[in-house]
Amino acid sequence: MPKRPATVRARGLGAELRELREQSRLTTREVAKRLDWSASTVSRTETGQRNISSEDVAALLALYGVTGKERDRLLTLAREADQPGWWETRHPGLPSQLTALIGFESQAAQITDVALVVLPGLLQTADYARAVMDAAGIPAMQAETRVATRLGRQAALSRPNPPGYLAILDEAVLRRPIGGRTTMAAQLRHVLTIIERPNVEVMVVPHDRGAHAGLAGSFVLLTFPKAPAIVHLEHKRSSLFLDEPEDVAAFIKAAHLLRDVAFDPIRSAEFIATVATEYES
Repeated sequence: MPKRPATVRARGLGAELRELREQSRLTTREVAKRLDWSASTVSRTETGQRNISSEDVAALLALYGVTGKERDRLLTLAREADQPGWWETRHPGLPSQLTALIGFESQAAQITDVALVVLPGLLQTADYARAVMDAAGIPAMQAETRVATRLGRQAALSRPNPPGYLAILDEAVLRRPIGGRTTMAAQLRHVLTIIERPNVEVMVVPHDRGAHAGLAGSFVLLTFPKAPAIVHLEHKRSSLFLDEPEDVAAFIKAAHLLRDVAFDPIRSAEFIATVATEYES
């Protein structure tokens, strides 16, 4: 069963501690024996599933021979591991899985967004997002909070050292006039503006490709500089994260297969521009 995701900072700290252990050529059992911990405690620390104190981190760093500025940096990271991000302090009522997703987006090195029905949140305009939420029956005040959060998420694509972002869109996403023709035209022009950024690409899978590897459903694949990759799946009343290597590998393969059948980024941009013009006419 998929596990509840660890916090962003805890995953990052755990990944660094795992790397230090491997550089020291120690197994989890050897570390556990020297610190009088259980091997499972070491493993959960390295995956971010366990709250770890700065004292425990200091013990690990001493064992691994880490000193000076690097030691200070990791201890600071340990002390900040439980501090909330903007998405938690501004909108405490957001579902826990959404706050986790926003956190992961803020730390990812690469985000691959496969969308079959609607445009990904990281590409949506406010009017498009409102139309999606209105169709879902979300009350207006609650919808505005979600729209603001969705637009805040998009800052991940323009932060210093931003992640690489690839959206793979089924043609149906472009053809469905969410919010009406004017809203849809503005939305597609917005996408064309975003893909001018060097870290952003959009690829379209046209209808004439027939069946493809994305038909099982939309998903988001997130990879990180050190922590293992994860997959986010979202449904109407729930969402979940997958982090088991075998599960994630299946989605990595699907993303590669979709890239093979999609238009390349240049042809995709031309196609999106054509559809936008159709909405404008």
